[in-house]
Amino acid sequence: MIQISKQHWGAMASGEQIDLYTLRNQRGMQATITNYGGRLVTLKTPDRNGHFDDIVLGFDNLDGYLHKNPYFGALVGRYANRIANAQFQLDGKTFELARNNGECSLHGGIKGFDKVAWQTRESETSNGPVLELTYVSKDGEEGYPGTLTATVTYSLTEQNELRIDYAATTDKNTVLNLTNHSYFDLSGQGRGNILDHVVTIYADRFTPIDRHLIPTGELRNVQATPFDFRKPTRIGDRIDGEDEQLQLGRGYDHNYVLNGPDNQVSPAARVSDPRSGRVMEVLTTQPGVQFYTGNHLDGVANGKGGSVYGFRSGFCLETQHFPDSPNQPAFPSTELKPGQRYRGTTIFRFSAE
Repeated sequence: MIQISKQHWGAMASGEQIDLYTLRNQRGMQATITNYGGRLVTLKTPDRNGHFDDIVLGFDNLDGYLHKNPYFGALVGRYANRIANAQFQLDGKTFELARNNGECSLHGGIKGFDKVAWQTRESETSNGPVLELTYVSKDGEEGYPGTLTATVTYSLTEQNELRIDYAATTDKNTVLNLTNHSYFDLSGQGRGNILDHVVTIYADRFTPIDRHLIPTGELRNVQATPFDFRKPTRIGDRIDGEDEQLQLGRGYDHNYVLNGPDNQVSPAARVSDPRSGRVMEVLTTQPGVQFYTGNHLDGVANGKGGSVYGFRSGFCLETQHFPDSPNQPAFPSTELKPGQRYRGTTIFRFSAE
């Protein structure tokens, strides 16, 4: 059985060819990825009855991704999440970035890693198919210093895991924060809101935000707050409470400080869907995970199969370094220097109950 297949999907205005790559394992799970933005386009997993559904939000055609959209399935960089005032200092110099989210820079700027064509290399291994994507970001691109070579590898294992390995090098001191921005609905994309999903996040602390959704610098204990997901909790149970942090984010849009050891693959979160029985476990080497409940989805039309993606119709668990780390010395550093190699791993593991 061929575990990975490729088809032409279209072209960018620049003429660069865009392809779709479908990875399959022996158990029937499928992941389809495009080299445009390294996006996860479909992810088909079985429910408790063995029925396969696509559980990520997105579009049926390339055109949907080429137009403005909320980063469906995308690889995000150079800096995932927000940087305050769209600037940071490094080695005594101030670097100015695009203000593409109010006064902030968000997800790498106007043309981040989600809007470029990545080079690809396919392979098949004894434990499943592998797609390697590489992008060279030139010195000064979107305001960031250094020519950065980023490589992201998607693997679909026989254990029903979608594994994402990140690596990067630079020729000048720079900052870097990479993640995948998939929106999930474990009932199947387009089925409605995700408020009945039950979430566990392995974090004792989170980073509160200001009105610009920038961390204040505090690492706040989740105890006795609506942000305590240390025990399985339905998303909808507290999301519309009067807590100031929930009101600032219009729901959950916060970074959690994970309990796991640094740079080791450790549990970050677990999500279960009572309707389908699907379970998603998230493991990562990263220090944080952004839990986002689709609070700014506003009826994105022409989704897959004609779906309309309304308020809270998908959730994200974006494994990452903390938002605004370049401006927050107490946060784990996101600096990358010549001679160093950035590495990170995230695993999405699927089962049913």
